[in-house]
Amino acid sequence: MPKYQFTVEVLPQYLPEQSDPTQAVYSFAYTVTVQNTGDTTAQLIARHWTISDANGHIEEVKGLGVVGHQPLLKPGDSFQYSSGCRLRTGTGAMRGSYFCVAEDGERFEAPIPTFVLDATGNHLPPANHTLH
Repeated sequence: MPKYQFTVEVLPQYLPEQSDPTQAVYSFAYTVTVQNTGDTTAQLIARHWTISDANGHIEEVKGLGVVGHQPLLKPGDSFQYSSGCRLRTGTGAMRGSYFCVAEDGERFEAPIPTFVLDATGNHLPPANHTLH
């Protein structure tokens, strides 16, 4: 078992009731589950997201924690949160990383591979990723 490992599941969802395509406003929610599948307790300290739309517009979002929390995850523990974003187009993508610190002081980044935001109804199944 790896010493530092998170498994992340992301489930994106289009929010038609909060969107207005005539004004180029497309709202999305996403639920993220982070599980410590390593053998060392670690804390999620910060996040960095890159959000892109179909027109090539890119927005970077950085900040401490996730939705106001900096969860400390023991091996086997998980933390789930929901957040959202708005795009100017009906499709886009997000990717990012978490900055973490293990209880032994080791700092590491957990990359979050790209997932698709899609208002067209062509929804993909949840993306399951093992992060190191």
